[in-house]
Amino acid sequence: MIFLTIKTIHIVSVIAWMAALFYLPRLFVYHAKHNNESYISSVFKVMESKLYGVIATPAMIIVWISGLALIYYLGIQKWLFLKSFFVILMTLFHFFLFFSLKKFEQDLNKYSERFFRIINEIPTILLLIIVSLVVFQPTM
Repeated sequence: MIFLTIKTIHIVSVIAWMAALFYLPRLFVYHAKHNNESYISSVFKVMESKLYGVIATPAMIIVWISGLALIYYLGIQKWLFLKSFFVILMTLFHFFLFFSLKKFEQDLNKYSERFFRIINEIPTILLLIIVSLVVFQPTM
């Protein structure tokens, strides 16, 4: 019962984290486009800050805690090492978004709207790889 509860918490947290990682770069696209309009920029700053601080970061922390708890219950499996590598990449992307958020807050963003459109695809690609590893659990 504890295992299934942890697994449920993990899945829900992954969904929340991914939703935030899909949406935040999209907000950055529009923020970069309207960065010179102070009122619109200030609205984006609030939205981005709340999305990152209230949803993305707590979800990421719960993903890591529940994921490590699942590893404790399941034991170390070879495919988990590869999955963990891609989860670490997702976490690094999360922190890149933090630094981008801080640049926007200080009105120092140097990235274009196009840049954020491109990096908006990173979490999708990583999620596809991670979910595939979980489903197929390849032997190595």
